Amino acid sequence: MNFKKSLSLNNLLILFLFLIFESCVSKKQVLLMQDLNEVDISKVTLVQNTIQVNDILKIDVTSLDAKASVPYNKTFSSGIGGASLDLIQLNGYLVAANKTITFPILGEISVSGKTISELEIDLKERLVSGGHLINPDVMVRLLNAKVTILGEVNIPGTYTFTERNITLLQAIGLAGDLTIDGNREDILIIREFDGNRITKKIDLTSSSFLSSPYQNIRSNDVIIVNPNSKKIKSAGLIGNISTMLSIASILLSTIILIR
Repeated sequence: MNFKKSLSLNNLLILFLFLIFESCVSKKQVLLMQDLNEVDISKVTLVQNTIQVNDILKIDVTSLDAKASVPYNKTFSSGIGGASLDLIQLNGYLVAANKTITFPILGEISVSGKTISELEIDLKERLVSGGHLINPDVMVRLLNAKVTILGEVNIPGTYTFTERNITLLQAIGLAGDLTIDGNREDILIIREFDGNRITKKIDLTSSSFLSSPYQNIRSNDVIIVNPNSKKIKSAGLIGNISTMLSIASILLSTIILIR
């Protein structure tokens, strides 16, 4: 009888230790960019994204003669309290399926293959060469830039941003960082660009991604953080810490009863 009790006690202890071991994540699985001391990442490359279909642009034209530039700007009444982003977007320039916008006076203008900066230069040259304005300033902003972040992050969702460039790490920061169960070696980026859908897996434990085209986020990118192997193995068995503690409590109670 004592032998059976001893055997049961040992089995329970082994099971308990197994559960604890399975719930652990190694330091190597958590740390980002583990090869920083081996790779030179001092050079920063800023990539300007090209304008895509369904982008909404805000275009402001100014010149020394304020009245002369009025016809080249969209005007609307903002009402009390100022204009909301939704209202500003409704009065922006929507990029059509053929990658054109319809601009006051100048008519249909192609934005295909152009960055925001290149469109600013193009519009300025058209206004000057056509004798419309003298020494105008043109400012273009993308109003509906957004990135969707799903999976093992603390606050998954779709986030808008106003900067011309944000990095992959900044995007993950918007979602409250990866959870402890996120697989740092298996970050999936889904990108739609010029009518094509591209998927790319990123390993955040290596700094090599800092020099890749995926270091900078494009509007409408989808980032998926897959779970690590321990989270997958424990799915349905140990859903969270409280469940694990409950199981541990039951095991300890059983051990006491056997004794």
